[in-house]
Amino acid sequence: MSLRIDQDHSRFRAIVRGKIRENLKKYVSHGEMIGRKGKDLVTIPIPQIDIPRFRFGEKQTGGTGQGDGEPGDPVGAEQQEGEGTGKAGKDPGDHSLEVEISLDELAAILGEELELPAIENRGKSKIISAKDRYTGIRRVGPESLRHFKRTYREALKRMVASGTFNPSRPVVVPIPDDKRYRSWKTHHEPVANAVIIYMMDVSGSMGDEQKEIVRTESFWIDTWLKSQYKGLETRYIIHDAAAREVDENTFFRTRESGGTMISSAYKLCSEIIDTSYPIDEWNIYPFHFSDGDNWSMDDTNVCLELLRNSLLPRVNMFAYGQVESPYGSGQFIKDLKNAFSSDDRLVTSEIPDRDGIMASIKDFLGKGK
Repeated sequence: MSLRIDQDHSRFRAIVRGKIRENLKKYVSHGEMIGRKGKDLVTIPIPQIDIPRFRFGEKQTGGTGQGDGEPGDPVGAEQQEGEGTGKAGKDPGDHSLEVEISLDELAAILGEELELPAIENRGKSKIISAKDRYTGIRRVGPESLRHFKRTYREALKRMVASGTFNPSRPVVVPIPDDKRYRSWKTHHEPVANAVIIYMMDVSGSMGDEQKEIVRTESFWIDTWLKSQYKGLETRYIIHDAAAREVDENTFFRTRESGGTMISSAYKLCSEIIDTSYPIDEWNIYPFHFSDGDNWSMDDTNVCLELLRNSLLPRVNMFAYGQVESPYGSGQFIKDLKNAFSSDDRLVTSEIPDRDGIMASIKDFLGKGK
């Protein structure tokens, strides 16, 4: 019975993965699951999975009813008067089933669909993590670490050697001397950690729709990078004419009305790296989202110098996503491409609308940096 249940569960998980894969672009574009995200799991609405069931053939349709009434009369309720003008439909409605899936599974599906390569760690391994590993067996230890198989093996050996084991009634009863426990040893291992520094323009030209696109795309970027790094930190910077660090909720819900000086965000990003993330210990991923409107060419030149001299030499990849806005000029991405056309450390992506999120994710993560 247990084996059949496991087999049924595996088939169900395979069907769920197939449904998610079929509808991945819809989930990516519309962010249906972001509000259902837990610590390690996310709840996803998928189309109803039909369960096999018996159906009557044509010869077995119909039946005999008893009592007052005519065919078509409602059952179990009196007719209610109302002013409705619509007609009842005859087709079944759409049903959805909410299923839980781990973020690791979700990252694997995203990677398969977008053909994302595994990220190449830059060899930063000075952060040490202590892990306990079971290495052997000993005679003493806590009951929580008792090795039951080895305990009963020792009991069986003792009973056979003493002549107390009865093959016709094979009952093995351990005594305290038979008990065996797992032993462990603490290993110190280097691990690679990463930080994402999100920057977003919150000036008057960036509306709610543009910020929702950024929110959705950042969820998928987080999901993929967390599958590649055991320790992932996230920092948030918002800017108009001035930049400041904020928490996640403020990052996605703030809207300012001032002008735009992108250099303020790049300066703050550089300061955060200086104070918190030594480049020989951290993999660093700044992501900047804007509508491409900057205050002046002078400030754009400051941005280019900061990128060239301070940011690009220290990061795995600097990603710039330009979200199309009816109010933004869109000039900044052109200036970046002209200045860094041959530098693969800078990756740019244009996001015209929600449907462009999936292609943008592949632009950013498709090179395995």
